[in-house]
Amino acid sequence: MEFIDLRSDTVTHPTPQMREAMAKAEVGDDVYGEDPTVNRLQEMGAAMTRKEAGLFVSSGTMGNLAAILAHCGRGDEAILGNKAHTFLFEAGGISALGGVHSCQVDNQPDGSLAIEDIEAAIRPDDAHHPVTRLIALENTHNRCGGTYQMPEYTRQVSGFAHQHGLVVHLDGARIFNAAVAQGVVAKELTAPVDSVTFCLSKGLCAPVGSLLCGSKEFIAKAHHIRKQLGGGMRQAGILAAAGIVALDTMVDRLAEDHARARNLAEGLKQVKGLVVDAGSPATNMVFLSLAEAVPFTAEQVVEKMKTLGVRISAVSERRFRLVTHYWIEAEGVEKTIAAFREVLQ
Repeated sequence: MEFIDLRSDTVTHPTPQMREAMAKAEVGDDVYGEDPTVNRLQEMGAAMTRKEAGLFVSSGTMGNLAAILAHCGRGDEAILGNKAHTFLFEAGGISALGGVHSCQVDNQPDGSLAIEDIEAAIRPDDAHHPVTRLIALENTHNRCGGTYQMPEYTRQVSGFAHQHGLVVHLDGARIFNAAVAQGVVAKELTAPVDSVTFCLSKGLCAPVGSLLCGSKEFIAKAHHIRKQLGGGMRQAGILAAAGIVALDTMVDRLAEDHARARNLAEGLKQVKGLVVDAGSPATNMVFLSLAEAVPFTAEQVVEKMKTLGVRISAVSERRFRLVTHYWIEAEGVEKTIAAFREVLQ
């Protein structure tokens, strides 16, 4: 059975143009800095985020981990949201591997961190406390509904951080979704921060990889940490070639994913038994819940939908996240709506 797969935009496959570029990629030893295709990708990523340098890493999780370890020493503290991907879904890596303590503050409904909450979390200069070193932001914000932060907010937090001697790392896994949704270029959202990661393997459709970008000095530290983490991928140009095609061809078309997400949300609002979150979708994620009268759990609905050729994810006992991407056509949106209606009738 051919499935409509809305579990995540991580399920995307490389496009034919990417596969051709991968087959023809010029390669070298990237650990020595000699892979020309990787070098070109890193330069593109740095330019698109207004940073001095970039580093190709195997995943966004590795990028976030390498960034925080490069910015922080053992026993330092990073301020991040209680719904941040780094806190919830990266296996506690900053603590387990870096000895970095985390201070979680409440994410606002739009995924932001309130300046007053950040300020309250900064530790005083006292031997009893860890040293506050870093603020971590996320844009778009996964667990807050795929919401995005505006350029002014990022400038505000970064300015505040720098006044207090702190650095800012941005988990920009879907930063291009945030940019396209606002009609701005990504560098407007990334220029104020000290470092940023973004994924090539989600909505941009490349098969593997993320980029970490920042100053030359920072990237040199992160390169060393990448090696410690086992991230030296040698002739990685075969993978980087797909990333170059992704940055060249897939950014602007993310607007299509957002439009399909809106159509999906509008259709699901008409299905009895479903409650779509107010304001959803902000980008390519639709969050919805089962109405109280529905006798099924979300996992039971997931299994029933699968038998109808639609794969979705449950994020709690009665709640779902649906993610549109390059491989979801208008027909798939309609099939998903019809499948929900059949399951819940």
